[in-house]
Amino acid sequence: MFFANFFGSVSSITSTKLSELLKKEPQIKILDVRTPPEFHKAHMDKATNYPLVQVDSYVGSKNEKIYLISKHNKRSSQAAKILSNKGYKAYYVKGGLSTWKGKLKSDK
Repeated sequence: MFFANFFGSVSSITSTKLSELLKKEPQIKILDVRTPPEFHKAHMDKATNYPLVQVDSYVGSKNEKIYLISKHNKRSSQAAKILSNKGYKAYYVKGGLSTWKGKLKSDK
């Protein structure tokens, strides 16, 4: 059972669908799983930085959906697998920030 869940598919969403969802539900949870320097250089305004190396320790409501984003989607899909295996409703953004058409914020 563990292997089926671990290696099974995870849910995803396109950046276009995420953009539409943000217009309807501006308080959705978006975790950016890149490193802090990558995040501070450019990130979505609504995203919270939660690096992939820390995702296994994530604690939050299992009743809400979590959208995960990275540069392309490799790290976010890994994070979605980890969180899905822990019982969270996790979705990774296909193509990551490289497909995001919205504005990005910089902390520098």
